Amino acid sequence: MREFAYQRAAQVRDALTAVAGDAGARYLGGGTNLVDLMKCGVEEPTRLVDVRRLPLDGVSETPDGGLVIGATTTNSDMAAHPEVRRRFPALTQAVLAGASGQLRNMATVGGNLLQRTRCGYFADLSEPCNKRAPGSGCAALGGVHHNHAVLGHSEQCVATHPSDMAVALAALDAVVSYETLDGPGEVPLSRFYLPVGDRPDRETALPSGALITAVVLPGSAVGLRSRYRKVRERASYAFATVSVAAALDIRDGVVHDVRIALGGVASRPWRAGSAEALLRGARPTADRLRTCAEEALSEANPLPDNRYKVTLARNLIEAVLGELTGTEMDR
Repeated sequence: MREFAYQRAAQVRDALTAVAGDAGARYLGGGTNLVDLMKCGVEEPTRLVDVRRLPLDGVSETPDGGLVIGATTTNSDMAAHPEVRRRFPALTQAVLAGASGQLRNMATVGGNLLQRTRCGYFADLSEPCNKRAPGSGCAALGGVHHNHAVLGHSEQCVATHPSDMAVALAALDAVVSYETLDGPGEVPLSRFYLPVGDRPDRETALPSGALITAVVLPGSAVGLRSRYRKVRERASYAFATVSVAAALDIRDGVVHDVRIALGGVASRPWRAGSAEALLRGARPTADRLRTCAEEALSEANPLPDNRYKVTLARNLIEAVLGELTGTEMDR
């Protein structure tokens, strides 16, 4: 085991100062991802700055009917919060589907967003991985990839993002707030995760040394009618094979607004903007929902062993939209 320094930050400024100038420093929240990666040698921090006790937990309301969720709030506390459950049910559903109770009790909101994209080769130091060691290659392309990306991937990386919570947040137009030594900042979740491109090791748009302080959910009628569904290889704790978060605002039988995000299909939560456009302003007939689902996967580029994900994702989108609209889908 490699030695590392450990310190517990009492204030946000203390945490930022401790990390500044130390490329090997990492913030430590619940540790449910970082510690695992340290154990297998993928992460080798020189310093851990514990931010769990910073005054960044809790859920508060915004004037527009939205919510501010502190970065150190545990996943369990967020999922159980009555206003989260009432205003944004898809978020509670996603968190409860995302991990075991023990992990939810430890994992923090900020840490959940910063989970490293998962792939068996990423955690195997004997295999090449451009995410772990840029320029070494991608073993998954010619190896086991049945559960890898079908959208937005590149020849450099075909791994998928693991967070269920982030998929729901993407569908709810969440904004990530952060703090740096130069002051506060924010970035919409739609731009928080970087396209995989040629540098899959670069995952987020956070400035160097930035500390996530909160996630802001804007008030919106669309969040009240929202749902998250996940298909996985076993019923117990497992990452998504495919997941869908959808939110709808229906007025007089017409879709006034709609949000659709997919998980398990790309290196980041995948917002299906073109599919949303087909449904917005239309009546949610079975044919329209099916067309919407087909459009969401129109740019899919599956690998030889994961073509099934395209069909699975289409069917799941139809099912979720059918449930939210009360539309009976023919099979």
